Amino acid sequence: MKKIMAGFGAFLLVGVAGCGGSEEDAEEVRIGYFPNFTHITTVVALENGYFQEEFGEDINIETSTFPDGSAFMEAMSTQDFDIGTVGPSPATTTYQRNPEHEIIAGAVNGGAVLATREGAGIESVEDLDGMSVAIPTIGSTQDIMLRETLNEAGLDVEDSGGSVSMVPQAPADTSTLFIQDDVDAAATQEPWGVYLEEQADADILLDEEEFAWGTESTTTVVTARNAFTEGNPDLTEDYLRAHIRAVDFIEENQEEAVDIFIDHIEEITGNELDREETMEASDRLNPTYEINEDVLQDMATISYEAEYMQSDDIEGLVNREFLEAALEEE
Repeated sequence: MKKIMAGFGAFLLVGVAGCGGSEEDAEEVRIGYFPNFTHITTVVALENGYFQEEFGEDINIETSTFPDGSAFMEAMSTQDFDIGTVGPSPATTTYQRNPEHEIIAGAVNGGAVLATREGAGIESVEDLDGMSVAIPTIGSTQDIMLRETLNEAGLDVEDSGGSVSMVPQAPADTSTLFIQDDVDAAATQEPWGVYLEEQADADILLDEEEFAWGTESTTTVVTARNAFTEGNPDLTEDYLRAHIRAVDFIEENQEEAVDIFIDHIEEITGNELDREETMEASDRLNPTYEINEDVLQDMATISYEAEYMQSDDIEGLVNREFLEAALEEE
């Protein structure tokens, strides 16, 4: 059953799940995700019935969607849901304040680009000096990826004494900023990079193979409340088996997976995505269940340097136990 409230554009909805505990012998699993392309593994697992098949008929599934990582992690911290997919940066920064969740699998690598406005005169990262760059939100994964890219070019953002200004803007609205010449570039996730190309004549300065850590850039991870995983280890492994099935399905059935995603988004938002553009965006995604701890640590260090965190110590955030168990049974 889905509980979804009014949205923030084509992809952006806020879902509110019921409260209450599901710590031991749960009869319900409450799953959170964004209706964004980088959460396609969750969408496919839901629509193909993988979660229900793995949990069994006696387990009810409740879903909630969120507009950004901050909202996702706030709801997880208040025990409004149990498990789901989110960007690694919100999961990491929240862990510093409230270490009651863990990353138990990867979900998507890549799928993010650095796009530039036509006529902005930007031909290299160094040309961003003195420019403005749109990001989804402050502290988002794309914020951290942008900082990594700027650092490599010897640049920095204004809040750290640099000359590059960051403009928080919902990805669905970034094309308007480009058309109105209100920003010069955007660090964004797909399918918004393709949409900027098609709708605002943007150029891709750095594609998914070049932006930040390239194809190893961790864009989405599976995160769960510790109380849920500790109290329900079997259900946690069931979730990951469904997640692994979704990753395999997407890799083997790209076009069908895109159709499933488009239909899902239309169902919950009423908006129909352009299939050709969404297919193009899918080529920039790398669905996965593997966890790249080196990249997660780099992200934590950048967040610390940006003063989003009090330290870059994320020991205990990653737990591979359930993923290893799920893979053993594949």
